[in-house]
Amino acid sequence: MTTDIIELHDCIVLIEQSNTTKTIIQKCEIDGDALGFAFYGSGNVELEIKHNKQTKYLLNTTGLAICFFGNQKVEFSHKIEPDKPLQSISIFTKLKNLKSLPEAEKEIFESYLPQLLNPKEHFVKGPSFYMTLEMQLAVQKIFNTTYTGNTRLLFLKSQINELLAHFYALLSSEKKSDLSEADNNKLFQAKEIVTTHYSTPPSITQLSQMVGLNSNKLKKNFKELFGIPVFKYVQEERLNKAYELLRESEKTVQESAWEVGYESLSSFSNAFHKKFGMRPNDVKQQFFSNKS
Repeated sequence: MTTDIIELHDCIVLIEQSNTTKTIIQKCEIDGDALGFAFYGSGNVELEIKHNKQTKYLLNTTGLAICFFGNQKVEFSHKIEPDKPLQSISIFTKLKNLKSLPEAEKEIFESYLPQLLNPKEHFVKGPSFYMTLEMQLAVQKIFNTTYTGNTRLLFLKSQINELLAHFYALLSSEKKSDLSEADNNKLFQAKEIVTTHYSTPPSITQLSQMVGLNSNKLKKNFKELFGIPVFKYVQEERLNKAYELLRESEKTVQESAWEVGYESLSSFSNAFHKKFGMRPNDVKQQFFSNKS
């Protein structure tokens, strides 16, 4: 489990990622009255919330954006399974800090989150949404960035601000998805399956059977939710992984192509060039020149 902790204005941000080989329980407590936001890029983890001898659960968290009020009498626990790696971004700010917000932001909280500003319990859950494509991309950028040092910190802050802005926009527009919660869960499940098995992905028919959606609905709604057709998404995953292998491993171009599921080296090279603007050999040469 890796956790980045950064400060953003009056907020504390936790960027958490796990790839565990066994089930783990990650606990978190809040210091004082605080407002929180959480964005789940992946995981489908079980979130357990305990307070006042009550226990509440959030399941199927992948793709969710939630907000809530909590205090020191609330205990949060993520149950993380080995086959469901977690990627989450949590943002906390003390309730008293909201008084110093710019008027435009303060108005959003007062208009759309009054139950969190004036909580009647130790834990109060606010509105939750399935993330829009723009929010999903911001989350991906946070976990995929190769920036380091101060540049990385500036980049992370910009993406977190973008996430919050999109969340506020959903609050103010009251934009609702035409898809049911059950269908959303199935689509995120499909995305996780093809992300995990990008080198040998199931066919559309197999994938639709695995998640319980008919093929036409899967293809149409996957593109609508994620902004890209299923097998175009698979190709993007393959090429991103290949780039990572070429940059960070000793594998040859041919070995990298095979590992991500390409049988034809020329097809791999052409697709790679179209996406990254350079040939796989060029990336490999850069890797060796940087090592020497």
